[in-house]
Order: sequence, then C-alpha cells, then structure tokens
Amino acid sequence: MAVDISKLTQQQLDDLIQRAESRKHELAREKLAKMRDQILALAQTEGFTLEEVFSGKVGRKSRRPATPKYRNPADHSQKWSGRGKRPHWFSAALKAGKKEQELLI
Repeated sequence: MAVDISKLTQQQLDDLIQRAESRKHELAREKLAKMRDQILALAQTEGFTLEEVFSGKVGRKSRRPATPKYRNPADHSQKWSGRGKRPHWFSAALKAGKKEQELLI
C-alpha cells in the first residue's frame, strides 16, 4: 500500500504520522503479549513458574553475611568484614599510621 504523501497537507501528514505511530505501538504490544504467552507455555511445559525462571534463585544457595574482621578503634560499633569497598574509617586509620593487624577484632 503506497501513499502519495506529496499531495498531503500538514494536518493530513500529522494525522498519518500519529496513526502510524499508534499502529506501531499496537503491533509491539501484540508481539510482546504473544512472546509472554510462549514463555509461560514453555516454562509450564518444563515444570517451572515464571517466578522460578526469572528470579534466578533456583538451585542457588544464599550466602550468609560475612563475620566482621575489623573494628573502628574510635567507634566500636563500626565493623567491616574485609570484603567489598573499604569503609572511610578504615582508610583514615591506615592513613593515620595504623596497621591492618591493629584494627583486627
């Protein structure tokens, strides 16, 4: 279906563009709904729920929080396990001349 747009007015072009964009979004929604149905059917065929498929928790063990290894000498409520980014108090203590062994719990 070819439309000769050279003879359309500004209003007609705007209307055509709006209808085309609307149809484009409608087609995308239909395609997405069809894909959802296919994914759901496949998951059910294999004996899974969508929550199991997309949560990523099936067969994974949860990790316990790491036990603290270091303590802030200025504030004993601040602790760090040694994992992840260093806390500011740990870096400041090292800059002040403390050694890591001195900060161990």
